[in-house]
Amino acid sequence: MPRHWLLKTEPGCYSIQDLSQEKDQTTSWTGVRNYQARNFIRDSMAPGDLVLFYHSVTDPSAVGVARVVREASPDPTAWDPEDRHYDPKSPPEKPQWYAVDVQLERIFPRPVPLGAMRAVPGLAGMELLRRGSRLSVMPVSEEEFALVCAMGEGGDS
Repeated sequence: MPRHWLLKTEPGCYSIQDLSQEKDQTTSWTGVRNYQARNFIRDSMAPGDLVLFYHSVTDPSAVGVARVVREASPDPTAWDPEDRHYDPKSPPEKPQWYAVDVQLERIFPRPVPLGAMRAVPGLAGMELLRRGSRLSVMPVSEEEFALVCAMGEGGDS
């Protein structure tokens, strides 16, 4: 049974439109530098898991769905001194940071704004909606995933 996740990204850095332009509409989800988010990637995410793609900062909204297509592997951006996610404390022989590959499933016809999610009682327990929650990778229940998808597809919550 696939698990469900939410991945946050700043659309100015990497958007769902960027993902749609990638070869095979697939990318490696690199650059995560929070230990709890890293643990979700490394220990829990698996091929077949479904992902809500979430644009943060400007007009925060769930904008589509992706699928995990490759299990966690060491994040090579941690080893590249030219990359902004470089971490000299994460050598290749003992990596601290991990990434998964995700592939675009669909872009929602209607983005689902954070405010709209807050108004849905069935989403009240969603990690994204908790005050102070800043994780860029977080689990989402099957029910929460279905509600957000229905909203993005234009249905009522």
